[in-house]
Amino acid sequence: MGADMAAWEPLIGSWASSGRTVERPGEPAVDIAGTDVYEWLPGRRFVVHKVDVRMDDEQVDVLEVIGERDGDAVLMRAFDHLGNSGVMRATIDEAGVWTFAGPTERATLVIAEDRASMAATWERSINGGASWEHWMDMRFRRTSPG
Repeated sequence: MGADMAAWEPLIGSWASSGRTVERPGEPAVDIAGTDVYEWLPGRRFVVHKVDVRMDDEQVDVLEVIGERDGDAVLMRAFDHLGNSGVMRATIDEAGVWTFAGPTERATLVIAEDRASMAATWERSINGGASWEHWMDMRFRRTSPG
């Protein structure tokens, strides 16, 4: 991932988001629908990611600032509508597969070759990262370019 953040270019734009969490005992599956928008800040050194989705009956709004270097990764600092904040590390492998990893959540994101869609598989840990479980699957359809 170059210091100029060029690897983020395929994500820039607006996306229709949809997905579903995994059903667990005592925890029904939840449908997810909304939008994700990725935008460059002037200078193209940082990306702002805005999430506006509904998870079942709950509105979820998140603002992420992406671009601070951390070794081979880029930090993703997130702030949500409930006043929570968190940090994840983003990396991309040679095949173009993204990994977003935090202490209790992680995702693998694959962007389609034509850049018109992408898909993410999310996992979560309830024991501080000692073990992981499938949490949700998300799909994204580009609605406008960056």
